[in-house]
Amino acid sequence: MSDTHAIDTIDDLRRHLQWAIELEHATIPPYMCALYSLDPKRNPEAVHVIGSVLTEEMLHLALAANLLNAVGGSPRLDAPELLPPYPHPLPHGDRSVQVHLVPFGAEALELFLRIERPASADALPQPDEYRTIGQFYAAIEAGFRALCDELGEAEVFCGAPERQLGEGHFSGGGGTIIPVHDLKSALAALAEIVEQGEGAARTEVWDGDRDVYHPDHDEVAHFYRIQELRAGRRYQRGDTPQTGPTGEEIAVDRAGVLPMRPNPRTSDYPEGSPVRVAQEEFNQTYSLLLYLLEQSFNGEPDQVKEAVGVMFTLRAQAVALMKLPSGDGRTTAGPAFEYVPPEDRT
Repeated sequence: MSDTHAIDTIDDLRRHLQWAIELEHATIPPYMCALYSLDPKRNPEAVHVIGSVLTEEMLHLALAANLLNAVGGSPRLDAPELLPPYPHPLPHGDRSVQVHLVPFGAEALELFLRIERPASADALPQPDEYRTIGQFYAAIEAGFRALCDELGEAEVFCGAPERQLGEGHFSGGGGTIIPVHDLKSALAALAEIVEQGEGAARTEVWDGDRDVYHPDHDEVAHFYRIQELRAGRRYQRGDTPQTGPTGEEIAVDRAGVLPMRPNPRTSDYPEGSPVRVAQEEFNQTYSLLLYLLEQSFNGEPDQVKEAVGVMFTLRAQAVALMKLPSGDGRTTAGPAFEYVPPEDRT
């Protein structure tokens, strides 16, 4: 990594940690679409896998906010740049990775594999236009270490401790929400994000946690969980990234997936039509979620509980949309994830 791209000021570190929030958020709408398109009765295993990844992406979002708060920043979520029109590139990353909204299936799994792809063991940190998320977080880690060496931990970790989220605010799924107050806790938070996504030490299938849905199993990192769904088979002890999964089968009932039209937009439907009205209601609810998360991360951590309640509303609204005909005779409608400015909220 050249010095010109190093994260070498506190302001630069704050900017990159805001990018981390935008990156973690960018994964949430596509995972939601895949999850909500699945019939839980016909595809319980796929629901467990995608649902667990979605929960952990929310955890990663909270960890990124803790990291930014720890260095005196102000996490921003209730902003139009968090919801650019679909499809769009992964924020600040490899522009060939286009984030799109599609139902569960081969296209969704391919997108998730590209997002979660592990860095190679010798990959260098990349603070911008990164090829893998692991390289981006490696650059942030290098920035933390360099700034602590140069300025001292007390100067770097200048944020208000009461803005940190802990286990009392966020639970469910694998992993731990780590309050950040020094270099050791910052490195632990970064490791939690990277290992859950791409596996331990870039060479392991496992992420170091226990599988919430199968307590007798170790948990597989996100990239490899998606591979399990694509292969229709679980990883088992002794499996490696090279062998692929060789364990028990995972059945996926392709008929138990709602055929959502890719990248839905409200502009595709006339004003006042049932689909558009339902999409606009979803947009309002999702924008409320962004508001509640921003409040949670900016001094009102108890708002997280209300945000979790809004997630249940979003699920019901999305599933209802995916049962409405889109009008083309083949697909159903779906959530558009369009930002509603505060002045237009009801």
